[in-house]
Amino acid sequence: MSIATEDRVETLARKLAEVRRSFQPIHSLPAELVPPDVATSYRVDARVEELLGWEPLGWKIAATTPAMQDRLESDVPIRGRTYARHRHQSPARLKMSALNGPMVECEFFMTLARDLPLRDTDWTEAEVAAAVGTVHAGIEVAETRYVIGRRPGVTGLIADASSAGQYIFGPQVHLPPDGLAGVEVVLYVDGVAEQRGTGADVLGNPIRALQWLANDLRRLNRSLSAGEVISTGSITGVFYARPDSLFRVEFGSHGAVEVTFEAA
Repeated sequence: MSIATEDRVETLARKLAEVRRSFQPIHSLPAELVPPDVATSYRVDARVEELLGWEPLGWKIAATTPAMQDRLESDVPIRGRTYARHRHQSPARLKMSALNGPMVECEFFMTLARDLPLRDTDWTEAEVAAAVGTVHAGIEVAETRYVIGRRPGVTGLIADASSAGQYIFGPQVHLPPDGLAGVEVVLYVDGVAEQRGTGADVLGNPIRALQWLANDLRRLNRSLSAGEVISTGSITGVFYARPDSLFRVEFGSHGAVEVTFEAA
Protein backbone atom coordinates (compact mmCIF):
# COMPACT_ATOMS: atom_id res chain seq x y z
CA MET A 1 0.00 0.00 0.00
CA SER A 2 1.44 3.38 -0.96
CA ILE A 3 2.22 6.09 1.56
CA ALA A 4 -0.48 8.25 -0.01
CA THR A 5 -3.08 5.53 0.60
CA GLU A 6 -1.83 5.09 4.18
CA ASP A 7 -2.35 8.83 4.68
CA ARG A 8 -5.91 8.53 3.38
CA VAL A 9 -6.62 5.61 5.70
CA GLU A 10 -5.33 7.59 8.67
CA THR A 11 -7.28 10.74 7.78
CA LEU A 12 -10.60 8.94 7.33
CA ALA A 13 -10.07 6.83 10.46
CA ARG A 14 -9.49 9.98 12.51
CA LYS A 15 -12.62 11.59 11.10
CA LEU A 16 -14.75 8.53 11.92
CA ALA A 17 -13.28 8.22 15.41
CA GLU A 18 -14.02 11.88 16.09
CA VAL A 19 -17.68 11.45 15.10
CA ARG A 20 -17.92 8.63 17.63
CA ARG A 21 -16.95 11.11 20.33
CA SER A 22 -18.70 14.28 19.14
CA PHE A 23 -21.92 12.92 17.54
CA GLN A 24 -21.38 15.41 14.70
CA PRO A 25 -21.66 13.41 11.46
CA ILE A 26 -19.53 13.83 8.35
CA HIS A 27 -21.56 15.97 5.93
CA SER A 28 -19.59 15.25 2.81
CA LEU A 29 -16.59 12.98 2.33
CA PRO A 30 -14.06 14.18 -0.25
CA ALA A 31 -13.71 11.74 -3.12
CA GLU A 32 -10.01 11.20 -2.37
CA LEU A 33 -10.92 9.84 1.09
CA VAL A 34 -13.47 7.27 -0.13
CA PRO A 35 -11.78 3.86 0.22
CA PRO A 36 -11.04 2.46 -3.24
CA ASP A 37 -11.76 -1.15 -2.25
CA VAL A 38 -13.08 -3.35 0.54
CA ALA A 39 -9.63 -4.27 1.85
CA THR A 40 -8.82 -0.59 2.42
CA SER A 41 -12.20 -0.10 4.10
CA TYR A 42 -11.42 -2.80 6.66
CA ARG A 43 -8.03 -1.19 7.30
CA VAL A 44 -9.85 2.03 8.17
CA ASP A 45 -12.20 0.23 10.58
CA ALA A 46 -9.24 -1.49 12.26
CA ARG A 47 -7.48 1.86 12.65
CA VAL A 48 -10.62 3.43 14.15
CA GLU A 49 -10.59 0.62 16.72
CA GLU A 50 -6.98 1.47 17.60
CA LEU A 51 -7.70 5.19 17.88
CA LEU A 52 -10.72 4.71 20.12
CA GLY A 53 -9.09 2.19 22.43
CA TRP A 54 -12.50 1.02 23.66
CA GLU A 55 -13.14 -2.43 25.09
CA PRO A 56 -14.53 -4.59 22.29
CA LEU A 57 -17.85 -6.41 22.51
CA GLY A 58 -17.37 -8.48 19.37
CA TRP A 59 -18.54 -8.10 15.77
CA LYS A 60 -21.59 -7.19 13.77
CA ILE A 61 -22.42 -8.78 10.44
CA ALA A 62 -24.54 -7.04 7.83
CA ALA A 63 -25.80 -7.72 4.31
CA THR A 64 -26.97 -11.22 5.25
CA THR A 65 -30.32 -11.13 3.42
CA PRO A 66 -31.03 -10.39 -0.27
CA ALA A 67 -32.93 -7.23 0.69
CA MET A 68 -30.08 -5.92 2.84
CA GLN A 69 -27.51 -6.77 0.17
CA ASP A 70 -29.50 -4.74 -2.33
CA ARG A 71 -29.79 -1.87 0.13
CA LEU A 72 -26.10 -1.91 1.03
CA GLU A 73 -24.86 -2.57 -2.51
CA SER A 74 -22.94 -5.70 -1.57
CA ASP A 75 -23.35 -9.24 -2.86
CA VAL A 76 -21.54 -10.71 0.18
CA PRO A 77 -21.85 -10.13 3.93
CA ILE A 78 -19.83 -7.35 5.54
CA ARG A 79 -18.63 -6.82 9.11
CA GLY A 80 -17.62 -4.24 11.72
CA ARG A 81 -16.15 -4.04 15.22
CA THR A 82 -18.54 -3.49 18.15
CA TYR A 83 -17.84 -2.16 21.65
CA ALA A 84 -18.78 -3.16 25.19
CA ARG A 85 -19.87 0.38 26.13
CA HIS A 86 -22.73 0.03 23.64
CA ARG A 87 -24.23 -3.04 25.31
CA HIS A 88 -27.67 -2.56 26.93
CA GLN A 89 -30.27 -4.76 28.56
CA SER A 90 -33.91 -4.80 27.46
CA PRO A 91 -36.02 -2.80 28.11
CA ALA A 92 -33.62 -0.01 27.13
CA ARG A 93 -34.01 3.76 26.78
CA LEU A 94 -31.65 5.61 24.45
CA LYS A 95 -31.33 9.35 23.86
CA MET A 96 -31.66 10.40 20.23
CA SER A 97 -29.12 13.19 20.83
CA ALA A 98 -26.43 10.60 21.62
CA LEU A 99 -27.00 8.57 18.44
CA ASN A 100 -26.02 9.03 14.81
CA GLY A 101 -28.91 8.27 12.43
CA PRO A 102 -30.23 5.33 14.50
CA MET A 103 -31.87 2.41 12.67
CA VAL A 104 -33.55 -0.55 14.37
CA GLU A 105 -32.56 -4.04 13.23
CA CYS A 106 -33.84 -7.37 14.64
CA GLU A 107 -31.03 -9.88 15.17
CA PHE A 108 -29.69 -12.89 17.04
CA PHE A 109 -26.68 -12.28 19.30
CA MET A 110 -24.36 -15.29 19.63
CA THR A 111 -21.77 -15.36 22.44
CA LEU A 112 -18.83 -17.69 21.95
CA ALA A 113 -18.06 -20.20 24.68
CA ARG A 114 -14.68 -21.10 23.21
CA ASP A 115 -12.10 -19.77 20.78
CA LEU A 116 -12.09 -20.26 17.04
CA PRO A 117 -8.31 -19.97 16.67
CA LEU A 118 -6.19 -19.54 13.59
CA ARG A 119 -5.80 -22.60 11.39
CA ASP A 120 -5.13 -23.49 7.77
CA THR A 121 -8.60 -24.65 6.77
CA ASP A 122 -12.05 -23.06 6.82
CA TRP A 123 -14.42 -23.62 9.73
CA THR A 124 -17.46 -25.78 9.09
CA GLU A 125 -20.98 -24.86 10.09
CA ALA A 126 -21.02 -27.63 12.72
CA GLU A 127 -17.71 -26.47 14.21
CA VAL A 128 -18.78 -22.86 14.68
CA ALA A 129 -22.16 -23.98 16.08
CA ALA A 130 -20.32 -26.06 18.68
CA ALA A 131 -18.32 -22.98 19.76
CA VAL A 132 -21.43 -20.93 20.60
CA GLY A 133 -22.31 -20.72 24.28
CA THR A 134 -25.53 -18.69 24.27
CA VAL A 135 -27.92 -17.10 21.80
CA HIS A 136 -30.00 -14.04 22.72
CA ALA A 137 -32.82 -12.25 21.02
CA GLY A 138 -31.55 -8.78 20.23
CA ILE A 139 -31.98 -5.37 18.68
CA GLU A 140 -29.10 -3.64 16.99
CA VAL A 141 -29.55 0.10 16.82
CA ALA A 142 -27.32 0.62 13.80
CA GLU A 143 -25.73 4.05 13.37
CA THR A 144 -23.98 5.96 10.62
CA ARG A 145 -21.17 8.43 11.09
CA TYR A 146 -22.22 10.14 7.84
CA VAL A 147 -25.20 12.42 7.26
CA ILE A 148 -28.20 10.31 6.27
CA GLY A 149 -28.35 9.96 2.49
CA ARG A 150 -24.71 10.95 2.00
CA ARG A 151 -22.94 7.68 2.74
CA PRO A 152 -20.16 7.21 0.16
CA GLY A 153 -21.04 3.74 -1.14
CA VAL A 154 -20.35 0.34 0.35
CA THR A 155 -16.63 0.99 0.93
CA GLY A 156 -17.49 4.05 3.02
CA LEU A 157 -20.03 1.98 4.93
CA ILE A 158 -17.52 -0.78 5.74
CA ALA A 159 -14.94 1.80 6.85
CA ASP A 160 -17.59 2.98 9.32
CA ALA A 161 -17.70 -0.49 10.96
CA SER A 162 -20.62 -1.40 8.66
CA SER A 163 -22.79 1.02 10.68
CA ALA A 164 -22.20 -0.70 14.03
CA GLY A 165 -24.15 0.94 16.84
CA GLN A 166 -25.90 -0.06 20.06
CA TYR A 167 -26.83 -3.61 21.15
CA ILE A 168 -29.93 -4.35 23.25
CA PHE A 169 -29.95 -7.84 24.72
CA GLY A 170 -33.23 -9.62 25.26
CA PRO A 171 -33.97 -13.11 26.59
CA GLN A 172 -31.86 -16.14 25.87
CA VAL A 173 -33.13 -18.28 23.03
CA HIS A 174 -33.03 -21.89 24.18
CA LEU A 175 -32.38 -23.44 20.81
CA PRO A 176 -29.16 -24.79 19.33
CA PRO A 177 -27.40 -22.12 17.24
CA ASP A 178 -27.97 -24.16 14.08
CA GLY A 179 -31.71 -24.44 14.83
CA LEU A 180 -32.77 -20.80 14.51
CA ALA A 181 -34.12 -20.84 10.97
CA GLY A 182 -37.75 -21.37 12.00
CA VAL A 183 -37.95 -18.60 14.61
CA GLU A 184 -40.51 -15.99 13.59
CA VAL A 185 -39.55 -12.38 14.28
CA VAL A 186 -41.94 -9.41 14.28
CA LEU A 187 -41.07 -5.75 14.83
CA TYR A 188 -43.77 -3.62 16.48
CA VAL A 189 -43.60 0.17 16.64
CA ASP A 190 -46.00 1.63 19.19
CA GLY A 191 -48.00 -1.59 19.00
CA VAL A 192 -48.25 -1.74 15.21
CA ALA A 193 -46.58 -4.64 13.38
CA GLU A 194 -44.24 -3.02 10.86
CA GLN A 195 -41.81 -5.75 9.75
CA ARG A 196 -41.50 -9.51 10.03
CA GLY A 197 -39.27 -12.38 8.98
CA THR A 198 -37.72 -15.63 10.13
CA GLY A 199 -34.25 -16.80 11.03
CA ALA A 200 -34.09 -18.48 7.63
CA ASP A 201 -33.92 -15.04 6.01
CA VAL A 202 -30.32 -14.75 7.25
CA LEU A 203 -28.30 -16.89 4.83
CA GLY A 204 -30.75 -19.75 5.37
CA ASN A 205 -29.73 -19.94 9.04
CA PRO A 206 -28.00 -17.30 11.22
CA ILE A 207 -25.21 -19.71 12.20
CA ARG A 208 -23.96 -19.38 8.62
CA ALA A 209 -23.31 -15.70 9.24
CA LEU A 210 -21.02 -16.63 12.12
CA GLN A 211 -19.35 -19.23 9.91
CA TRP A 212 -18.77 -16.56 7.24
CA LEU A 213 -17.23 -14.21 9.83
CA ALA A 214 -14.89 -16.84 11.25
CA ASN A 215 -13.60 -17.73 7.78
CA ASP A 216 -13.38 -14.13 6.56
CA LEU A 217 -11.22 -13.24 9.58
CA ARG A 218 -9.18 -16.45 9.22
CA ARG A 219 -8.04 -15.40 5.76
CA LEU A 220 -6.70 -12.19 7.33
CA ASN A 221 -4.90 -14.10 10.10
CA ARG A 222 -7.43 -12.97 12.68
CA SER A 223 -9.41 -15.20 14.99
CA LEU A 224 -12.46 -15.17 17.25
CA SER A 225 -12.25 -15.57 21.02
CA ALA A 226 -14.46 -16.91 23.77
CA GLY A 227 -16.69 -14.18 25.18
CA GLU A 228 -17.05 -12.27 21.92
CA VAL A 229 -20.61 -11.45 20.87
CA ILE A 230 -21.56 -11.71 17.21
CA SER A 231 -24.65 -9.94 15.90
CA THR A 232 -25.63 -12.11 12.95
CA GLY A 233 -27.48 -9.63 10.72
CA SER A 234 -30.92 -8.10 10.42
CA ILE A 235 -33.79 -10.50 9.89
CA THR A 236 -36.39 -7.84 9.05
CA GLY A 237 -34.41 -5.07 7.35
CA VAL A 238 -34.06 -1.62 8.90
CA PHE A 239 -36.54 0.79 10.44
CA TYR A 240 -35.47 4.34 11.30
CA ALA A 241 -35.80 5.21 14.97
CA ARG A 242 -38.52 7.66 16.01
CA PRO A 243 -38.39 9.81 19.14
CA ASP A 244 -40.69 8.80 22.00
CA SER A 245 -41.72 5.58 20.24
CA LEU A 246 -41.56 2.07 21.68
CA PHE A 247 -39.88 -0.53 19.48
CA ARG A 248 -40.70 -4.09 20.52
CA VAL A 249 -39.38 -7.17 18.72
CA GLU A 250 -41.00 -10.52 19.40
CA PHE A 251 -38.96 -13.65 18.72
CA GLY A 252 -41.75 -16.22 18.51
CA SER A 253 -42.24 -17.99 21.84
CA HIS A 254 -38.75 -17.04 23.00
CA GLY A 255 -39.59 -13.58 24.30
CA ALA A 256 -39.25 -9.96 23.28
CA VAL A 257 -36.73 -7.11 23.21
CA GLU A 258 -37.71 -3.47 23.73
CA VAL A 259 -36.11 -0.08 23.22
CA THR A 260 -37.54 3.43 23.50
CA PHE A 261 -35.88 6.48 21.97
CA GLU A 262 -36.03 9.67 24.03
CA ALA A 263 -36.29 12.92 22.09
CA ALA A 264 -34.21 14.94 24.58
